[in-house]
Amino acid sequence: MDLLDTFASFSSPSPTILLGGVFTLLALYLISTSFTFKEKGKEPPGPRRLPVLGNLLQLDLKRPYQSLCELSKKYGSVYTVYFGSNKVVVLAGYQAVKEALVNYADEFGDRYISPIFYDTTQGHGILFANGDSWKEMRRFAITTLRDFGMGKKMAEEKILEESLYLIQMLEKHKGKPLDTSCPLNYATSNIISSIVYGSRFEYDDPRFTNMVKRANETIRLTGSASIQLYNTFPRLVRWTKNRQLILKNAEMNLKEIKNLVTHLKQTLNLHSCRGLVDCFLLRKQKEEELCVVNSHFNEKNFIFTISNLFAAGTDTTAATLKWSLLLMAKYPRIQDQVQEELSRVVGDRQVRVEDRKNMPYTDAVIHETQRFANIAPLAIPHKTARDVTFQGYFIKEGTIVFPLLCSVLTDQTQWQSPHTFNPSHFLDGEGKFIRSDAFMPFSAGRRVCLGESLAKMELFLFFTSLLQRFRFTPPPGVTEDELDLTAAVGFTLSPSPHKLCAVSRQ
Repeated sequence: MDLLDTFASFSSPSPTILLGGVFTLLALYLISTSFTFKEKGKEPPGPRRLPVLGNLLQLDLKRPYQSLCELSKKYGSVYTVYFGSNKVVVLAGYQAVKEALVNYADEFGDRYISPIFYDTTQGHGILFANGDSWKEMRRFAITTLRDFGMGKKMAEEKILEESLYLIQMLEKHKGKPLDTSCPLNYATSNIISSIVYGSRFEYDDPRFTNMVKRANETIRLTGSASIQLYNTFPRLVRWTKNRQLILKNAEMNLKEIKNLVTHLKQTLNLHSCRGLVDCFLLRKQKEEELCVVNSHFNEKNFIFTISNLFAAGTDTTAATLKWSLLLMAKYPRIQDQVQEELSRVVGDRQVRVEDRKNMPYTDAVIHETQRFANIAPLAIPHKTARDVTFQGYFIKEGTIVFPLLCSVLTDQTQWQSPHTFNPSHFLDGEGKFIRSDAFMPFSAGRRVCLGESLAKMELFLFFTSLLQRFRFTPPPGVTEDELDLTAAVGFTLSPSPHKLCAVSRQ
């Protein structure tokens, strides 16, 4: 019989008994919370929050990563901030982020699925999923991507072939100012498309160009202030225009993916896979024949895995390449050194992956571009999978966690000039390439980017192929100093809209 039953057993309790009961309950509560506090430890500090709003008034919702970096200077490398009623633990700096994502990989390994991402994926696919389904889809995607050449010779050939189409597209402008966004987005999208679907698209295919446009627009809108507010108050801000656009884009892209998959189904060869879609279809068919209960190889996981790979494979690499060309135009002396090394090591022949080991300066420039561009400043938010005591602080299971990758890539204890574009960060005194543990543009731990090796290959081959053929300069009437390095607002960070001239070197 518990304490409430004891009190209920008295038919007519006296005021003294009632008062004693209240004090007893209060004492038991204070004792239990005291023990709980000692057992669990203190929670991370943070700024005082307002009712309902939390700390929203202290954050720039267009660039929350900047506000969070500033707050870390006052509250430390592990602190708490509130987005409305949503409690978020922020990890800042190399040591905290690495320790959490690598040393406490299981505890910090779950994904926080914000309302806008749940709207568009319902927890299916790879990027915004958890549990056994996520593990199965990620394992399948990594294995299949490797089978189709990720990080291998097969992928190298696809990228080199695509670089020729990209060069042809730039040559059509004959050195006149152009926006590099579309050509670079098409080129990187075709690499993941050739692996997923088994073939590339023509750059003037309206179905393809619209899919790329919608994917890029969705990523940009997801970083807007109105979507940050929607994620914080989903029941109150459902009407926002940007949310409606995102849902419309997602619906149209899923419809196109289904159409592409239907065509591939009709031409499926049981003995030969053209790409990831074929592999998934065959695996799905096999599990259905075996009557596998609760198979993760279902229609929703299928479509959303393809959608995740297409969007991620298009946006992040293209954004980095856009930064690389803008930085070459901004710093012509660095461009000179890259092209001198290219001419000396490669000459007029086609560049190959194996050339990278003989091109330390170029390799350093690419790495420094990734560090400086900082295209995923917040990473994709995590969530604690269980209660954890981390760096002396207690963090409850299910807590949203922001690993500030931007704070790692600009950590003053790790980089000599963190806010300056400086390829020397990756070169020793003899000009040899050196690695840094604080280089984390792909995140780390269980949620590290599964396409990292493919992205690295694309960045090297596309960048060197373009610099071998073109010199990139500001448009006429614009000086290098006038080129703007301010990132546009978005879930990932691309350069602000600009134009460059791709002047032929031949």
